Amino acid sequence: MTVARRKTSIGESEVEITAVRSQGAGGQNVNKVSSAIHLRYDVHAATLSEAHKARLLALSDSRLTADGVVIIKSQEHRSQEMNRAGAWARLQELVDSVAVAPRVRKATKPTKSSQRRRLDGKTIRGQVKALRGKVGDG
Repeated sequence: MTVARRKTSIGESEVEITAVRSQGAGGQNVNKVSSAIHLRYDVHAATLSEAHKARLLALSDSRLTADGVVIIKSQEHRSQEMNRAGAWARLQELVDSVAVAPRVRKATKPTKSSQRRRLDGKTIRGQVKALRGKVGDG
C-alpha cells in the first residue's frame, strides 16, 4: 500500500522557538550548549484539519506531551540558526508523517468472469476427486 504524502504548511506564528542554556557537566562544549533551542508547537491551536490533528495527537511519540504540545529540542550544532533549521525540519517531518490518511481499499464484488473461472476450477477438482474414489473400488 503506497500513500502519497503532501507537504503541510506550518505557519511561523504557530511555532514558538526559544533559546535555552543547558546546565552541563564540566568539560562540556560551551558554544554548543549556548546555541541550544526548544521548539514548541501546540497541535490544538494549529491551523490543521481536525482529522490531521486527531492523527497527530494519536501518535505515540516522546516529543508529544499529554496536553498536545510538540516539543523538539536541538543542540547538535554550534550555530543557533542551524539548530533552528534542524528542529523546524524535524517538526515538518513529524506533521507530514500523518498528513494523509492511508487509503482503505474498498471491497469490490467479483466479476462474472472470475466467478465463472472459480466455479469451473471447483467442478474439475470435484470430478477428479470423484474419479479417484471409483478407481479404488475395483
